[in-house]
Amino acid sequence: MYSIVYTKKSANDIQNLKAAKLETKAKGLIDLIRENPYQTPPPHEKLQGDLQGAYSRRIYEVLEEEQTVKIISLWTHYEF
Repeated sequence: MYSIVYTKKSANDIQNLKAAKLETKAKGLIDLIRENPYQTPPPHEKLQGDLQGAYSRRIYEVLEEEQTVKIISLWTHYEF
């Protein structure tokens, strides 16, 4: 099982999720990612460019050595 850490941006995104009534769905996805960040579902794709090493769906980075998943964004990656 992986540890979950949040960036400041992703912590701020929680208000958007609550407003859109998506908080429960996001928590479910994070629970899946905590168990295995590479599993499907949730469907994900590796991102390219500045976000290389991160994955879409909810943007996160897997830090294997630390067995940690860093949640970068919970709302959208188009604002980067």
